[in-house]
Amino acid sequence: MSASYQVHDGVAVISLDNPPVNGLGQSTRAGIVDGIQKAQADAAVQAVVVIGSGKVFCGGADIREFGSPKAFAEPNLHVTIEAVERCSKPVVAAIHGVAMGGGLELALGCHYRVVVKGTQIALPEVNIGIVPGAGGTQRLPRVLGVDTALQMITTGASVMSEKLAAAPGQKLFDKLVEGDLLPAAIAFAKEMAGVRPLPSVRDLKVAAPADAEAFAKARAELAKSRKNLIAPQRCVDCVEAATKMDLDAGIKFEREVFEGLVTGDQARALRHAFFGERAASKIPDVPADTPLRDIKQVAVIGAGTMGGGITMCFLNAGVPVTLLEMKQEAIDRGVGTIRKNYEAQVAKGKLAQDKYEQRMALLKTTLSYDDIAQADMVIEAVFEDMGVKSQVFAKLDEVMKPGAILASNTSTLDVDKIAEVTKRPADVVGLHFFSPANVMRLLEVVRSKHTAKDVMATVMAVAKKIKKVAVVSGVCDGFIGNRMFEQYVRQSFFLLEEGATVQQVDKAAEAFGFAMGPFRVGDLAGNDIGYAIRKRRKIEKPDVIYSPVGDAVCELGRFGQKVGKGWYDYEAGKREPIPSAEVQACIDKVRADKGVTPRQISDEEIVQRLVLAMVNEGAFILEEGIASKASDIDMVYLTGYGFPVYRGGPMLYADMLGLPKVVELMKGFAANPQGDSAFWTPAPLLAKLAAEGKAFNG
Repeated sequence: MSASYQVHDGVAVISLDNPPVNGLGQSTRAGIVDGIQKAQADAAVQAVVVIGSGKVFCGGADIREFGSPKAFAEPNLHVTIEAVERCSKPVVAAIHGVAMGGGLELALGCHYRVVVKGTQIALPEVNIGIVPGAGGTQRLPRVLGVDTALQMITTGASVMSEKLAAAPGQKLFDKLVEGDLLPAAIAFAKEMAGVRPLPSVRDLKVAAPADAEAFAKARAELAKSRKNLIAPQRCVDCVEAATKMDLDAGIKFEREVFEGLVTGDQARALRHAFFGERAASKIPDVPADTPLRDIKQVAVIGAGTMGGGITMCFLNAGVPVTLLEMKQEAIDRGVGTIRKNYEAQVAKGKLAQDKYEQRMALLKTTLSYDDIAQADMVIEAVFEDMGVKSQVFAKLDEVMKPGAILASNTSTLDVDKIAEVTKRPADVVGLHFFSPANVMRLLEVVRSKHTAKDVMATVMAVAKKIKKVAVVSGVCDGFIGNRMFEQYVRQSFFLLEEGATVQQVDKAAEAFGFAMGPFRVGDLAGNDIGYAIRKRRKIEKPDVIYSPVGDAVCELGRFGQKVGKGWYDYEAGKREPIPSAEVQACIDKVRADKGVTPRQISDEEIVQRLVLAMVNEGAFILEEGIASKASDIDMVYLTGYGFPVYRGGPMLYADMLGLPKVVELMKGFAANPQGDSAFWTPAPLLAKLAAEGKAFNG
């Protein structure tokens, strides 16, 4: 059993022992119930303490059992909590480090709760598409009141123990302690040994919120902030039920809601995202115990938008940065932007003034390569041109100390060739940050054929330190994200040529759940970027077919928001897109020149073509080994491209649609006389999996 039992001076101590977070797996639950039964049967035991071994009390369910019969095997968590709650001797939860999910629900079933300062308290189930399933939505409002409980349950956010302990009228914690927890908990348990009747959260009443519209307001706010997500709304239903039902009826209601959500598509997608993010950090041929290089100071080359954002990532993590530029005015402009970004955070109360000053104190600037020679890692963020980057890496090869990691923030270029400019190709790696780099979570780690395993292990650890989701990509044009995104954009152009409007395509994509449609994204990023890439591709890959629509709009100088006009018109100083008559006339001319009679295109077809174009390219990427697993592709799109998290990413979306259905739809698109019919031939891997009734994600 993953729980131990010992008696200390008349107090039974049940220690949860299931590393790393004492997850409530079947063995742990059985150990708790067994410990309670032993304590009940021993006349010498006056009270019970439940504590977590190691650094935490309990992080909730054992995620290793998710999706397996063990997750619901007896004793289930309800039975376990009931055994604790019905114990005739006082049971004290001794809480430290973390009490989350089922761990908090277990603590709420105890008669008393003693907590160490600095403990994180949360019910995070909403973030994997479900509601707390073991009484959390019913018990937490009874000890913290509706407002606080509703906020915690609908967001899943963690709150520090001392903040909750200081809340007026709170009944969550009976004692806040500092120092050694176990002796304090045993002493408290002895004090309570003779107290009868034993207190129980089930006996507490939940006062209706002071604001009669509180639940309606919560639902309206969540409809905006957690758009299209089902679980947050059901959390509100459960907390509202706690104000109207006794505990047993409320728990029955909660359980019904839980069971309705846990097998649904959104819960599947959100679980996939949860596990996929953790799996992305594991590289199949790089052992977990690979020694890491020491990264204590970093250099960044280029103080533009990307270089400044990358610099902020490291300053935020407390890592000193030397920022290199060729001209002082470029440094001044870049540092000014960094200061402006931090000052905006200070003004909004998101960053303390002293933290801002600490971060800026870590920043040095220079015009000389000599001043970065001792950096442990250098990241170039210069113009996306192979000639320019090759010059930079040749210089880095001359000046950087042995063992320094040389990283390129390229978004499309061949990292193998960049590495071969140097005499130390094993030290070279691609680190593709996404703009704005200080905000976007995705980091594509591009592994060249030369990159050393310890370099890979080190940059994955660095990514974690700067709070990025790192996904490994092999070398190809565009890597994972941009290679697939090109197919998405190609389809958007074909859709315009065939009869859709700019606004219709964007609205269909946004209704599906994308943060922005393809044309709004283009205007934000700059349409000239894609225009330049297409010109290069037409030379390198003349067989790739593009609709002329994209180039025709760019040839009108419509490069996006930065020039006040792109696929949409923009008023000065505003970002609101306004439909453009000039763009529509341009599209009409392309159709006329090609002899295309526009047709009605459904929103459903728009979404299917945009997403399945990415899926088919993703299948090639998997087959070629550019990505090691389908979930890595999904993580790229969930964390870097605004793909709706509740759909799990393009590859999981295809799995849930069913790969035979995907192939069938693609055959229909191939029959379309316009567009690129050859593209819709299913990738061999996709065709094979569909024929075998299998999926990309296992």
